[in-house]
Amino acid sequence: MSYDSHTNNVMAVGFQCDGNWMYSGSEDGTVKIWDLRAPGCQREYESRAAVNTVTELISGDQNGNIRVWDLTANSCSCELVPEVDTAVRSLTVMWDGSLVVAANNRGTCYVWRLLQGTQTMTNFEPLHKLQAHDGYILKCLLSPELCDPNRYLATASADHTVKIWNLDGFTLEKTLVGHQRWVWDCVFSVDGAFLITASSDSTARLWSMSNGEEIKVYRGHQKATVCCALHDGTEPSSC
Repeated sequence: MSYDSHTNNVMAVGFQCDGNWMYSGSEDGTVKIWDLRAPGCQREYESRAAVNTVTELISGDQNGNIRVWDLTANSCSCELVPEVDTAVRSLTVMWDGSLVVAANNRGTCYVWRLLQGTQTMTNFEPLHKLQAHDGYILKCLLSPELCDPNRYLATASADHTVKIWNLDGFTLEKTLVGHQRWVWDCVFSVDGAFLITASSDSTARLWSMSNGEEIKVYRGHQKATVCCALHDGTEPSSC
């Protein structure tokens, strides 16, 4: 199947947990919802700026806007602007829906607590502002459920490093050093014991979260490695 209605680079894509819906965000300024059981685009939302990141229908764009999209009302239910005209590069939501983190081009992470209630996803309480890097943050990622009670935030940056922050006090736990160019993406293992990173230096790397040491370097690409994914679930795979 091919989904062809975006008119510029597609910067973000993801699936609803039951796999029936897909969302995409594009530099054409739109967020689109696709029903995988039917042809065509079912919903389209105008962001009015290039969309860099989308997660669970919270989008961040090139102009610094963060928007929450209400699929029932078919409209934007909440808009945040942490820094005007500073691109929001990445968004991440805690597995239990308790926190949202947005990372921008100035190396800053903004953390909000999501309040419980009938409109959980639209009630944001500012919790912390973290100056994580001096340059662009290209990816921010909260740790998975099996990490609890420890909770971490990983930030991958144009400064060639990945930093691991403890959310208890937002203190720096580790700095992962080894990549030679921008680090574009990172992903935790399901138990949070390992982290995989992807970089413009054409490599992906596997790191131990216990000591911050590099375990393995994956080489083979001839150009920048800009994204990575990891399947390490407990269910048998046909792959």
